[in-house]
Amino acid sequence: MRMIAVLIPALLLAACSQPAPPAEPAVDAPPPMEARAAATPAAEPAKPAADPASTAPTAMDEPAADARARIETLLGDAAQYEKVFNTFKTAVIGGDRAAVVEEVRFPLNISGGKKITGPGEFQRNYEKIITPAVVKAVSEQDFSKVFVNQQGVMIGDGQVWLNGQCLDQACTKTEVKVITIQ
Repeated sequence: MRMIAVLIPALLLAACSQPAPPAEPAVDAPPPMEARAAATPAAEPAKPAADPASTAPTAMDEPAADARARIETLLGDAAQYEKVFNTFKTAVIGGDRAAVVEEVRFPLNISGGKKITGPGEFQRNYEKIITPAVVKAVSEQDFSKVFVNQQGVMIGDGQVWLNGQCLDQACTKTEVKVITIQ
């Protein structure tokens, strides 16, 4: 009888308690499909009238427009990201170490949670950083198919990340560079 007297209030409290709220998504998790569709503009900004490509976009332009729109929405100037992406890709494929270094922000995050502090250290460890897997990921990546979230633009399966850094207090000017190679 004493057991029932203890259990009844506990059961009543349990029956009246509210369910736990749903867990918040991780900071780096991509937005849900519905939110992504609503947050992403359908087309890229209008081009100057003198540009013959300013007519209706073709099916080939749509993925690129979507990647650019996601970058514009989350990170800023998509043209700046595309320029760094293309320059870095050309340099990596061509084995141009000096050009690769120009597109990197130091300290550079590398695999194993390590950091490369400057261009000299990067050059000394170039083969360990720009591995065949990194070259393959970069060479096969198309800008129109990059993954974009609040952390930046991802190349491959995370082998390389690009992101911008504010150059002034108001963040009106940014500099996009490679921030991670793994």
